[in-house]
Amino acid sequence: MGAQRNSPNTTATLPAKKSMTLQFLFDLDSKGCHSPDNKIQSLDSTNDELQLIIFYCAQLRLDDQESALKRLKLTQLLSIIKTSITPISDEIQENLYKMVASNLFRSLPPLSSSTVSVISCDVDDVIAAPSAAWQHLQIVYDILLRLISKKDVKSLRGEHSGGPRISNHGPPIGDHFIGRNFILNLLNLFNSDDPRERDAVKNVIHRIYSKFTSYRSFMRKSMTEVLLYFIYESDQRQNGIGEILEIWGSIINGFMVPLKDEHKVFFSRVLIPLHKPKNVMVYHRQLVYCVSQYVQKEVELGCVVIGKILRYWPVTNSQKEVLLIGELEEIVEYIDHGQYLKVALPFWTQIAKCIKSDNSQVAERALYIWNNEQFMRVVSQDMEMVFPIVVEAIEKNLKSHWSTNVQQLTQNVKMLLDELEPVLYKKCLERMEKRELTTRLEENTRRIRWERIEMAAIAFKFF
Repeated sequence: MGAQRNSPNTTATLPAKKSMTLQFLFDLDSKGCHSPDNKIQSLDSTNDELQLIIFYCAQLRLDDQESALKRLKLTQLLSIIKTSITPISDEIQENLYKMVASNLFRSLPPLSSSTVSVISCDVDDVIAAPSAAWQHLQIVYDILLRLISKKDVKSLRGEHSGGPRISNHGPPIGDHFIGRNFILNLLNLFNSDDPRERDAVKNVIHRIYSKFTSYRSFMRKSMTEVLLYFIYESDQRQNGIGEILEIWGSIINGFMVPLKDEHKVFFSRVLIPLHKPKNVMVYHRQLVYCVSQYVQKEVELGCVVIGKILRYWPVTNSQKEVLLIGELEEIVEYIDHGQYLKVALPFWTQIAKCIKSDNSQVAERALYIWNNEQFMRVVSQDMEMVFPIVVEAIEKNLKSHWSTNVQQLTQNVKMLLDELEPVLYKKCLERMEKRELTTRLEENTRRIRWERIEMAAIAFKFF
């Protein structure tokens, strides 16, 4: 994600001739939130007072009392935006976006080594590094979502029905609303250590992508650059990859068939290499969803995925092995029989290795794939090619695996396969027994030959 990009001026304009004492703001809050009829003021009541609230919320507040008041003012702003029927004026809207930018677009602390490696994608409720400012940031993100939802695209980009908005002083107001710099700064916030903030950024990016069709190509390109940087240039300790892939999942779901070349390039150059990092378990759930969307749209891509996963198969990372077995199982469900036959041999060769693995979790996960009915419908159509590989792994487990749980699961799988293809299973057993007998005879022959050579050497030395 790199350093923060240049953002537009984020200082809200303070109306002239107004007092900014703390007492005045408390009095203002009493007038706005505790009026006799207990109703929130509308936007057209007093623009100057609303501008004062916006200005106050745009500043950093370190004092506890001022921080509490800032949160109260932000809540009041959110309530006004939610309940007001009157359209927001361009001047107020400009200052609101400046206030949002001044609160959100900030320097983030360096990544902690534990944040990316410890959090699992299955534990969504864990807060690894909660931000002290989240009480304020949460309201600011809600304000931003409301602003994007309530205004039309032309207004947010500084346009009217008659054409672009022209200003005599500086750039158009639209440049201070939703622009490319604004989007880039939002993407930079995916580096936050707080998963609550990353989830809020994801929601904002979703909303902008759905509303700004003209920015979609730019947003896809920007998010692709983030993923490429993570894969090829970073030390692969970066937050936000799962959230970005979740956005991509929604985007891929809307791709038309047949897929465009640029979409296939993203699949082969970004999604497939994302299987290589050691910490893939952090974002693996979102990655599998993206890949499965591609395979469902074009089943030919299933063979590509399976081949690449087998090529990237880990040697010592058992947790990653368990995840990849599950992904292979899901992909096989989506491909047709013809595509399955192309990858059946390497696929089952790897699964057999996993069944015989000394790691009980890997072995159990490899055995559990037989419980998947859809998976069984695909693989059971042509078992003659793979049965010998599977039967050998099963029989070896029953004889020598150290885990009783693995042996019990293996026995269940043996019974299932024996019922499915009893004749074929018996033939595989006979072939395996003959092969074992041949192997033992060859070993005995080699042993006898070496014994004779040693005896001859001793006899030659003696004489």
